Parts: sequence; C-alpha cells; structure tokens
Amino acid sequence: MYAVPSLVQIRNVPEGTRRALKARAAARGESLNAYLLELLEREAARPTVAEVLERAARRAERVEAGALDVVDADRAEREAQLLQRALD
Repeated sequence: MYAVPSLVQIRNVPEGTRRALKARAAARGESLNAYLLELLEREAARPTVAEVLERAARRAERVEAGALDVVDADRAEREAQLLQRALD
C-alpha cells in the first residue's frame, strides 16, 4: 500500500536562514523543497544518543567476557608461558 506523504510547515524562518538554505539547494541543482526533504530524511535516519547508548547496553549484556577479562586472561597466559620457559 502506498503511504500518502504528509505536509510539514515551518513558521517564522528567518529570511537569512531561508536564503542560505535556498542557495545551498541551488548549488546542488535542487529545489529548496527537495533539499530540505533530504535533510529531514537524513536527520530522521540518524539514531539519537539515547538510541545508540541503548543499543550498546543491549550488546554489552550479550557479551560473556568484558575487554578487561580478555586482557587479564591473555596476560596470565603469557606470564605462565614465560614462567614455564624460565623453568625449562
């Protein structure tokens, strides 16, 4: 099913801001509408800081060993190898 596009209206845009955005759109060979739509779509696709942190927390819950655990285990193994070589 085709979704009907919505209309978004922004009031009280300063004239200097409108001119700058229109110039950027023209520099890209786009209409102001197409330029602003692309900006809005890009912003909507970017995760928020809260979303990124939530995703990282979910990943951390799945990890069985933390980075420090891995480093400590590697260090202990290396020390055991050095001790064994010293004893041989």
